[in-house]
Amino acid sequence: MSKYLYVCLVAFSLCLCGQAYGAGREDGPTSPASAFDDDVAFLKKYGDVIVLKAPTGQSRVAVMPTLQGRVMTSTAGSPSKLSYGWINRPLFEAGEISPHTNAFGGEERIWLGPEGGQYSIFFAAGSEFTRANWYTPKLIDVDTWDVAAQTEQSVLFTKEATLTNYSGSTFQIQLKREVRVLDNQAALGALGVPDDSRLTSVAYQTVNDLYNAGQEPWDRKTGLLMIWLLGRFNPSPHTTIVVPFEAGSVEQLGPVVDDDYYSKVPVDRLKVADGTVFFRGDGDHRSKIGMTAQRAKGVVGSFDASNRTLTIIKYTTGLPGDLYVNQKWEVQDLPYSDGDVVNAYNGGPSASGARTVAPFYELESSSPARELKPGERMRYIQTTSHFQGDTLALDELAKAALGVSIEQITKALGD
Repeated sequence: MSKYLYVCLVAFSLCLCGQAYGAGREDGPTSPASAFDDDVAFLKKYGDVIVLKAPTGQSRVAVMPTLQGRVMTSTAGSPSKLSYGWINRPLFEAGEISPHTNAFGGEERIWLGPEGGQYSIFFAAGSEFTRANWYTPKLIDVDTWDVAAQTEQSVLFTKEATLTNYSGSTFQIQLKREVRVLDNQAALGALGVPDDSRLTSVAYQTVNDLYNAGQEPWDRKTGLLMIWLLGRFNPSPHTTIVVPFEAGSVEQLGPVVDDDYYSKVPVDRLKVADGTVFFRGDGDHRSKIGMTAQRAKGVVGSFDASNRTLTIIKYTTGLPGDLYVNQKWEVQDLPYSDGDVVNAYNGGPSASGARTVAPFYELESSSPARELKPGERMRYIQTTSHFQGDTLALDELAKAALGVSIEQITKALGD
């Protein structure tokens, strides 16, 4: 089998809600093995890398203009110099591009949706909703974005494009994406927590703007667009994903969590308790969960007990009456009903035992889809933070930001 065919088959066969994953290590889940500097040196072989530095401390963030201003990885810089982003090195090294998608990795990339349905931008008009017909727009897969401004702490990317959805509607769009690194005080402040010298962190905020750059308004009857942020992180045997949710009856707010994307998530990998969904992020069982706007609280996180790292992602919540796209691969009766706002994915073998080559876990968030007049924009902001340090300080932070203690997180799934 040729190297090109191998890469395409791997990238094509692995999917997350239709999103294919590329080659990775085949030795199962591992803890982060590459230091940040090593990852940066590797990435520079394949494109420009901008390293942002916090105004204080040693935290750094690596961003690639050649991959849509994607945050590839980050480090708190002390004491362990862990590199948090999952990077698909074999796919970089292969040097081949798949027409369907290219899973290079990175801990925050920008996509647009919807992915499925009659307003999809991943399927051509009239095509069947199958993997063979699924194509990620190059705009959000392999295109280089322009650097419009840059400082030591931030970088602004821009891109203009035309997209056509499954129903034949055309969108003239402009995208702006600013990545800014935060210091420890700002990272904690973004979570409503006072500065704490017992913690070290790396944190960055992305401000993502989608403009209607055309002459016609966008109408829900012909399709709308949404902003979708996805991040892949290195798993460990003791990583637990944490998703707080709004309490309330199923009749009022709908189900707490959708856990049946591929097959039902086993009970030892998913637990709902204390107003929180706990989900394994060990890279050892392929599964996915999702939560709607009625339940989501604007924050998701994880705790890696192996490396004593608390990750917290805070994202923009919508307004009353906002629409959220349903991304199922089918023509839908209700295309703006029950769309997920936050998702988590765990790579690894499927329920049947088939081995995959994707030892990472993924955290995702999605914006509403809004009707925009010419010149109007929709803004979506997300802040990603990784914290290490004193156990008591991590516990206090977890309680404040996620509503549960470190002990609750580590014991939720029987670890």
